Amino acid sequence: MPKPYPAEFRRRALDLVAAGRTVRDVAATLGIAESCLYGWKTRDLIDRGLKPGPTSRESAELAEARRRIRELEDEVKILRKAAAAVERVVPPKGRFQLVAELANEGVQTKRACHELAVSRSGFYEWRRRSPSPRAIRHAWLTDIIGAVHGASRATYGGRRIHAELVHAQGIRVGYNTVSLLMRRAGLSGLPLRRRARRVPPAVTVSDLVRRDFRRDGPNQLWVTDITEHPTREGKLYCCVVIDTYSRRVVGWSIDSRARADLATNALGMAIDSRGDSDGQVTGGVIHGDHGTQFTSWTFTDRARRAGLLPSLGTVGDPYDNAVAEAFWARLQVELLNRQRWNTRIELANAIFEYIEGFHNRRRRHSALSWTSPIEFENTHHRTGQIASAPSP
Repeated sequence: MPKPYPAEFRRRALDLVAAGRTVRDVAATLGIAESCLYGWKTRDLIDRGLKPGPTSRESAELAEARRRIRELEDEVKILRKAAAAVERVVPPKGRFQLVAELANEGVQTKRACHELAVSRSGFYEWRRRSPSPRAIRHAWLTDIIGAVHGASRATYGGRRIHAELVHAQGIRVGYNTVSLLMRRAGLSGLPLRRRARRVPPAVTVSDLVRRDFRRDGPNQLWVTDITEHPTREGKLYCCVVIDTYSRRVVGWSIDSRARADLATNALGMAIDSRGDSDGQVTGGVIHGDHGTQFTSWTFTDRARRAGLLPSLGTVGDPYDNAVAEAFWARLQVELLNRQRWNTRIELANAIFEYIEGFHNRRRRHSALSWTSPIEFENTHHRTGQIASAPSP
């Protein structure tokens, strides 16, 4: 099934139209259908309240409500199975206690009794019944155990409290009873603290690439990096994920701050567009530098959940990430340094158009026998290895 275009891709395409470009021109530049772009434009007008119809937020809320209803229906089926199992192993007295707990949480007593297969009259009779001699003795012992535990500065465990009750206060009680009542009261002694053995910190992510960027198929090695460029409003940051096999930018993210989510969003776009139906890129490597964005837990966790192996080059060595550095050098010469940028949105739209409209689709690369990344992939891997192109 074709994958949808990322939300940031759609937003940047609409920004180009809003900047005065025609729909036909933008569609031809980005390689998408005009009807697709018109659909995004209509959806944007509805979301901004300029055209009647359900907004994207309302549609998403409706879909979420339907999903939640399905989950609740499944939970009801599971709970009915669980109630049937409880009925076979838990006596009615124990189920009465469950009904009382559910009633305290706001569940209707009638409903709780029905699901746990007990009668309401039996439950109300159980609740009105006076405590048994055993329950009274347990309550008395719990008070004494609490006092002994407090007098020991909260250090005594079950054995010492049992000894205190038997030898000092002459109370006949078993050790198991003392342990049971302490667990119910949430009391415990201080354990013997063993000194932990110090383990020297280990390197969790190593360099799996070692400057060898050659690969014979897609999705085997991705490299990522972040660059910044000034505008009159302030700096703009861009993170890209590049497949070294075809030099194609498979994921990107643009923001006014260089936080961990900048790198994580770019990686997420790459996984969504190139992963399988389960969002997996099994056996692939994502290689970056030691920037805090790439060593963060969110970035590493997102990579590992997708089956990617994180890799980091050495500190302060641009040659360990030469493919990404070469891309930034081309972007600097061919776009960024050619003019002064007034606003962040102006520069963001220009970077978006450069990546999706020029670099991936039309720019010829010497490493690819003078073909563009998309042309190279279509020529060498027509089926199977590369995820299908996104769809609206």
